Amino acid sequence: MMTRLHKARRRERTMTSTNRKRWISILTATMVLVVGLLAGSAITAYTSWSPFRNPRNADRIPVYVAADTSSPGVSASKDFSLDKGLGVVAQSARKSVVSIISTKIVRQELPSIFNDPFFRRFFGPEFNFPQEQRETALGSGVIVSPDGYILTNNHVVEGAKELKIKFADRRDTVEAEIVGTDAPTDVAVIKVDAKDLPAMPLGDSEKVHVGDFVLAIGNPFGLGHTVTFGIISATGRGNLGIAQYEDFIQTDAAINPGNSGGALVDMHGRLIGINTAILSRVGGNQGIGFAIPINMARAVMDQILKQGRVIRGYLGLLPQDVTSVIAEKFGLKEARGALVGSVESGTPADRAGIQRGDIILEFNGHPIEDADDLRNLVAMTPPGTTVTIKVFRDGKEKTLTATLAERPETPQRRPGQQFSRQNPLSGIEVDELTPALRRRLGLPPDAEGVVITRVAPSSSAAEAGLEPGDVIQEIDRQPIRSVADFRRAAARAEGKSVLLLIFNRRTNMTQFVVLEPQK
Repeated sequence: MMTRLHKARRRERTMTSTNRKRWISILTATMVLVVGLLAGSAITAYTSWSPFRNPRNADRIPVYVAADTSSPGVSASKDFSLDKGLGVVAQSARKSVVSIISTKIVRQELPSIFNDPFFRRFFGPEFNFPQEQRETALGSGVIVSPDGYILTNNHVVEGAKELKIKFADRRDTVEAEIVGTDAPTDVAVIKVDAKDLPAMPLGDSEKVHVGDFVLAIGNPFGLGHTVTFGIISATGRGNLGIAQYEDFIQTDAAINPGNSGGALVDMHGRLIGINTAILSRVGGNQGIGFAIPINMARAVMDQILKQGRVIRGYLGLLPQDVTSVIAEKFGLKEARGALVGSVESGTPADRAGIQRGDIILEFNGHPIEDADDLRNLVAMTPPGTTVTIKVFRDGKEKTLTATLAERPETPQRRPGQQFSRQNPLSGIEVDELTPALRRRLGLPPDAEGVVITRVAPSSSAAEAGLEPGDVIQEIDRQPIRSVADFRRAAARAEGKSVLLLIFNRRTNMTQFVVLEPQK
């Protein structure tokens, strides 16, 4: 009897437990269903998406905001749908990109054999070798105003005797004229006689970030308007040897010959850069392209239109990058800023009290990352502007005030720049080794010579491993105690190899280095 009772109780407990589990499962499933319905309703209400709707008639998701612009005639789509990809942005932006056909007259030197009297007697005096030839080049440009102004590269139109433009709608080519050019930034402005053109809105390149999606639009290989897609790979690229003032946007969007002067466009259809160059070993795209930031291009264009030329600010000093070693030697916590290698007498920098060995941290409120950063900011600041300059000197920050002058058309050459490529010392810039600089660089008190302030990347000195901060003590066994000694020795070294005695501050030892002329 007791056994049956225990069994019955066990069966009752088992049934109760089973019923409880069943009810828990039902409640859980009901809660999941309710949450799913609420989430689906929210998504549907926000995006108008529905799995039962025909995708071809799907409502567009408003993720595109047209760029603000004060220029009339700007044509830009208000949005795009995910099922159409980037088509709306591309179709709108490509209308503002033009193909440029430039024609140059190239003069060829007459081979000396054609001037030989025997040759003339043999072929007759009427024989003429063609000394001038027409050369055609292709490029791209971007319409930036409805009344016909177009931004492009200086190297696209430089030396052109004739310019023709072809629009995206493939209408007949029209003639264009050069309004102005600026070789130091590789920017040019040209104009066509037309009205109501589809101008591209200008963006703000200061707001560009690595990883942003972009389109590159141009005329590669003369194929006509072509659109490629990529991302921003880097910003602030310099020391590339492309232009004098460099602050390039780097992108992996395919850029090829013929794209020069074309548009780099963000996902709002705004112009953020002028495609300028590629880094390639094969002559075509390898995923490394460079564009001039639109803020720089616009500043140059504004000056060309207002003044007919670009007038740049001038401070009068030689900046160099701050490496981690230099930062440590000068007591700076991080490797940033521009180290002043020299100050020209009587210049705004000299009058402001800037000294050799100062590290410029800010220019008129803008943080300075490197020497190129400082050069670009000074150049783009109008002459006559009074600016504040924060420097790091003797372990302390100090704020100075300077009034910029106009940059001379032919600035003074730096030491080392006056030598040809056949001079093994070409590409080396030096300065006097003062006691203060000797202490700051951590050099021995008895170290003599001239200190290297810059080494050109493609020079013989760079190949030999010389770096800024090294000290040249001898050239061809002759002691070097001043910049004047260095220049005299360099003048004698033209076309010859030289033997240098270098104090290498990385090893804190002297060593001999042989430099050969470049071929």
